[in-house]
Amino acid sequence: MIRIYLVLLIVVAFYALRAFRKASPAFVARLIRIMGFSFIGVMFLYLGATGRLNGLFALTGIAVAFAVRMLPTLLRYAPYLHRLWLEFTAAKQQSSGQQSGRTSPKGTMAKEEAYEVLGLKPGALEQDIIAAHRKLMQKIHPDRGGSDYLAAKINLAKKILLNK
Repeated sequence: MIRIYLVLLIVVAFYALRAFRKASPAFVARLIRIMGFSFIGVMFLYLGATGRLNGLFALTGIAVAFAVRMLPTLLRYAPYLHRLWLEFTAAKQQSSGQQSGRTSPKGTMAKEEAYEVLGLKPGALEQDIIAAHRKLMQKIHPDRGGSDYLAAKINLAKKILLNK
């Protein structure tokens, strides 16, 4: 009996793959999403019917506790990361031929933009500039998985503000 189901599954998979090759990417994406949610729903029902749902609830509780514990840290760095993300996307658009207007041409940077990159107010002290630079570089350094572009942008901002 199991062999019949296995052969039937293989035949269905074969024809499904043939149909996927001819289908549009939007249709395939929608179908995969529907299949994923259906699979999650069936697994939820199966776990509920067999009495094993408590493990899923325990895992959900752990995930929620972790998220709540990490929330203050994420919120503390959210403005800096958002600002750097905007700079990164602006540079990406500019390199693909679209003009963003946010950055100056040829790698130069205005003082206002430099203050914005470091998350400081105009007229900040030298110690504040150095501290903000160090804090951002610890998060965005390429050796820690960050972007070369963002690290260069942060270094350029410090250089401009310190006139070095």
